[in-house]
Amino acid sequence: MASAATIRRLGLSCLALIAAGAAAAAPPPEASRRAPVVGVRGDVGCGPDAKAVQRLLITEPGVYENLLVDGKWVAKNLVKIRADGVTLRRCEIRNGRHNAVAVYASKVTIDSCRIHHLLAGTFKDQHDAHGITGQATDVVIRNCEIYQVSGDAVQFDPGRGPWDNVLVENCTFWIAPLEADAVGFKKGERPGENAVDTKQQESNPRSRMTIRNCLFYGWGDGQIANQAALNLKDHVQVTVEGCVFRDNDICFRLRGDTGERGGALVTIRDCAVYRSKIAVRMEDRIRDLKMLRLGIGPGIGRKYTVAGGKPVDLVSEGEYPAPAYEKAVAEGLGSPPDHGVGLRAASGSEGSR
Repeated sequence: MASAATIRRLGLSCLALIAAGAAAAAPPPEASRRAPVVGVRGDVGCGPDAKAVQRLLITEPGVYENLLVDGKWVAKNLVKIRADGVTLRRCEIRNGRHNAVAVYASKVTIDSCRIHHLLAGTFKDQHDAHGITGQATDVVIRNCEIYQVSGDAVQFDPGRGPWDNVLVENCTFWIAPLEADAVGFKKGERPGENAVDTKQQESNPRSRMTIRNCLFYGWGDGQIANQAALNLKDHVQVTVEGCVFRDNDICFRLRGDTGERGGALVTIRDCAVYRSKIAVRMEDRIRDLKMLRLGIGPGIGRKYTVAGGKPVDLVSEGEYPAPAYEKAVAEGLGSPPDHGVGLRAASGSEGSR
């Protein structure tokens, strides 16, 4: 593993451990399109002059950028951040059988990175390989594209340890059938769990996350049941605003108190959903859910389903017909006129799957 003494700051040399491997499969046209408001907004990934390494351990603060981290399918974290005050910028991180970036620090920014092909196990024998994970505070994940993972694109914290104040903004998270065989997976198989998954136990302080102006698509028909773009659960407080969802099994999976892990407090504001089986799935008597100005686009199978008990103290205001998908991505979602539509379908049958 490369150390921070070897790869330190912009302008310092970087030890090339392994030459760049096979070129990454090209993402669908939409994934690389410049979205001026929602999703990635500019170039992501490294340049043609990037330094190539197989793994990277960061133990000193600073800026680390223009790196190609190609794990060559090693079953270890490809980038581990253990120093406060780190910026990881304009990097491509790919081809691993464990996590791409593991953060165990505070005041960390991950900016304009392309993270992809983290594949553990096989399609039938699912194992986690996440895009960004760890136990961190004061983290910004901005203008990143994460795709083709067998775990979650973003998950905090697998061990349910303390973490807090995570901002995810202007990112694009997607899954699609693999274009070629890769380690234990076959061409055409669709990996993945959720785009964002939260974990925490009630004995720790409530963890906070904001997800803003992000694009989510393709999270469905994968390796788990009830696969969702956002799987928000446990002792967390999450605000989701200005985000666009399409072609997912479940756009929002929102889960209440299940015991020692607590329940999520969620606010959804100025988001829109399109061409998905379920827009919002509310579970386990989730409390104090706020859904404000949710745009419902064409192709939604069911707007709302309930499982494990109806929501408690739900606030749902301003549901409206979403603008055209292309317009929502290009121009963003402000505050539309208040159509006064409440959650008329909230009492759907329990246990709907």
